[in-house]
Amino acid sequence: MTLRSWNGVRRAAAAAAVLMLAACAVPLKDGAGTARGVYERTGRFAVNVEDAPEHRESVQGGFVWRDAANLLTLQLVNPFGSTLAEVRVGPGRAELIRGDGSRDYAEHPDDLVAQVLHSPVPVAGLRHWLRGRVDRERATAVVENAQSVVSSFEQDGWRVGLSRYDDQGPTLLQLSRRDGSRNIRIRLAVDAR
Repeated sequence: MTLRSWNGVRRAAAAAAVLMLAACAVPLKDGAGTARGVYERTGRFAVNVEDAPEHRESVQGGFVWRDAANLLTLQLVNPFGSTLAEVRVGPGRAELIRGDGSRDYAEHPDDLVAQVLHSPVPVAGLRHWLRGRVDRERATAVVENAQSVVSSFEQDGWRVGLSRYDDQGPTLLQLSRRDGSRNIRIRLAVDAR
């Protein structure tokens, strides 16, 4: 692997981390307004970014998503188990820690996305999408399957497909969007319990 391609993989891993956690600094509340307990999902991810037919970057590996109301963490590891990146989001602070120890900070996850990717990419709903929920006021083209669970929708410029539900939400999430000349595709496959 050349230095240029290795830097591209590291950049794609950082992008994957911030894309997956953008705009998640607000605690998730239940209907009564009380904070929920810890929500954790593990699995595999793949992120593909294509700027032009001849310029593609991709990264894949494993993830651990841990949502403890006021602190959200996402760890990404490569297929060999080495840390690619970790993102921590709390009230008023978002931090990206790369596998080499370098760090980026911002007050808000959207700002961190813009800082790392050099363009804004709002993915505000992922915290809810992992649970199979959609903001019906902001989403369009919402489709439910025969069991009345959300199977696809569009929100914040993302086309989202949710499938293979278990008792905590979908175990397969497929997200895609076009951002200017870039096509971005993210696939999350949650481990079976």
